[in-house]
Amino acid sequence: MTWTTEEIAGLVEPDRAHRKAYTDPDIFDMEMERIFERTWIYVGHESQVKKRGDYYLAQVGRQPVIMIRGQDNQVNVLYNRCPHRGAQICSARKGNTGKHFYCSYHAWTFHLDGKLEGMPAKREYEGTNLDFDDPEFHMARPAQVDNYRGFWFVNLSKGGHDLKTHLGEAAAAFDQLIDRAPGKETEIVGDCFRMVQQSNWKIFLENQLDASHPGVTHESTGKAAQKLEAKIRQEGEEPPMELSFLSDFARLGHDGWTKFGTVGYRNGHSSLEGYMGLRPDDPDTNEYVRRMHEAYGEKKAEEILGTNIHHMLVYPCNSVQPPLQQLRTIRPLAHDKTLTEIWHFRLKNAPEKIYRRSLAYYYMVNSPSTLINADDLFNWWKCQHGLDSSASEWVSFHRKAGQDEERDGVSYSAPESMSELPLRHMMHAWREYMTATVGEKL
Repeated sequence: MTWTTEEIAGLVEPDRAHRKAYTDPDIFDMEMERIFERTWIYVGHESQVKKRGDYYLAQVGRQPVIMIRGQDNQVNVLYNRCPHRGAQICSARKGNTGKHFYCSYHAWTFHLDGKLEGMPAKREYEGTNLDFDDPEFHMARPAQVDNYRGFWFVNLSKGGHDLKTHLGEAAAAFDQLIDRAPGKETEIVGDCFRMVQQSNWKIFLENQLDASHPGVTHESTGKAAQKLEAKIRQEGEEPPMELSFLSDFARLGHDGWTKFGTVGYRNGHSSLEGYMGLRPDDPDTNEYVRRMHEAYGEKKAEEILGTNIHHMLVYPCNSVQPPLQQLRTIRPLAHDKTLTEIWHFRLKNAPEKIYRRSLAYYYMVNSPSTLINADDLFNWWKCQHGLDSSASEWVSFHRKAGQDEERDGVSYSAPESMSELPLRHMMHAWREYMTATVGEKL
């Protein structure tokens, strides 16, 4: 089916979205072109390519790219394609390519900035139209490549906002991943968890800030954790704080999430205010705070630690949890299939036990093997299959619709509610991206 701009706009109303936005393969192809290949998409963090020659592969929309640390110690992002016959240059997801790229098909070689270096029988190209200085014969660069404090993004088109403008208020999530480090630096720890979800990419994003689902979806896991806590106390010991990451899901109940506000920012970004205690009173946390005061001064440190972000969605591809030092990015594969990568960061000079605490959340809540993740994955799969049904053409986002507050272009959820503001906000942004002309600034 060929969709007109008017038909696409009609898929989103103030308090609902049409199921075709999640189930139509043609819509998905248009999303790749109009969103994922026309705005800023996350590639990776500079600590993934620490040494010269280190590289990491990513997918931007439908395009394979390489993030590479060059001989000049600068980070480059290039298309993963040989300009000779089109073979991908790198196939391993990460590694070190040495001092140059080497194509395994015909042995063309390239400098780490993508410039053509040489090939066998070079003399046989004399007198032809092949020009070593012509960018056509170099590894191609995306139209726009930029980073925000070491977090690298690509925009495959030439138009639109610059990266800083695109991020806007959402840049606070990346600031927090760095500024919460007493050593004022952060780095990736190890490899990521990678999962293929059998559902549309928008279902994943919507779930991240859906305050009405945790007390229902994760209730059984939370109650099991509560029973374990009670057993540990009966044995005369205090349960580890990490167990509360699970028991909190049941402790808050179905309606206990009304106190957590959500915010909708420009360009589709949105956030959930922190529902977890940002600063429990224990020796490890107190030592961490002491180091932050020492590094930044008390006033600045308190400003950093008092930032109330539990979850930030950087539209259209990132889910960042700064207090837990985690970042997820999505790579849509089909209308009903989405690859997610979940990364964990270490805050330089933070106490080891603070790192271990956040690592426990990484494993207990966000890893592929947890009950929490299993609950979510199953529901997303059920949503995708349910939306294939024509029983109803619409997806409801009615909770507190029309009751949110807007100030200076930013939307705030109604007080003491589980407003579906972020879900409405993202679909309205989706409509704007999908109906914008090339190069138009939203």
